[in-house]
Amino acid sequence: MIKLVACDLDGTLFNSNMAVSKESVAAIHAAQESGIEFLVATGRAPKESKKLLKDANIHTGFINLNGALVYDTAGRLIVKHPLPQDKANLIIHLLHEQHFYFEILTKDHVYTEDLNARISNVAHLMVDLNPGMTFKEAVAISAGNKSIMNMTPVDNFDELLTKPGLEVMKIIAFDARGHEAFSDVIKRIDQIGGLVVSSSSSSNIEINAERAQKGIALLDYAKKKGIKREETAAIGDNLNDESMIRDAGIGVAMGNAIPAIKKIAQMVTKTNNENGVAFILRKFIELNKTK
Repeated sequence: MIKLVACDLDGTLFNSNMAVSKESVAAIHAAQESGIEFLVATGRAPKESKKLLKDANIHTGFINLNGALVYDTAGRLIVKHPLPQDKANLIIHLLHEQHFYFEILTKDHVYTEDLNARISNVAHLMVDLNPGMTFKEAVAISAGNKSIMNMTPVDNFDELLTKPGLEVMKIIAFDARGHEAFSDVIKRIDQIGGLVVSSSSSSNIEINAERAQKGIALLDYAKKKGIKREETAAIGDNLNDESMIRDAGIGVAMGNAIPAIKKIAQMVTKTNNENGVAFILRKFIELNKTK
């Protein structure tokens, strides 16, 4: 019996228009009414993810920033895994040295040194996640999306990190050339230790504290709720979903998921543009009726 479903956003619950379809909203409501808890698990920051789900009329708990922050359905913060300050400083120096565009995410803000680069890099990410979308279309969607552009510009990240009480939860770097562009920097990040590098597309890497992983967060959340591992499911499409697809009782890959995710999943659903989340949630509802 499935009691808890964790679901990624980009490339999973969101279609290529960065929206949640009416079919998916209806299926989530049906799952919740049947006793299945729906939990969003995303690399996105709390503020933007909560607004997007509120606009879609979905009330849920959140695994944010790949597991650096976890909130229950009442909005209470129950887990926090920030990057150690010294390691955040080392990563920032390294990414500056290698001339990558990157962003710093805290509990309440997403910081950038270049808003124009933000639009371009998010557009490349959208093209990567949505085959058939042109770069021009992606730029238009990115520039016009309030949640995407809800950034806090700063002149210098080094100065930002001297701000008292600031906790870095995640650092995300972008490069339109793809994962090969990150091979050297990933090796150097691994040498720092105590960190995990994942990805939500071929055009980025996401750097978190080692305990900030979706799979760890999902099982910790389930334990607090008295839910067994075999009663959990996870739905995703990319490398930052790997830990929860692997660790959940049932791992579900989207039809548009990368091959590595499909390989470890027990089930494959339809694509994000075919309401794949709605399709698998309906399956879980029917499965629970037989138990």
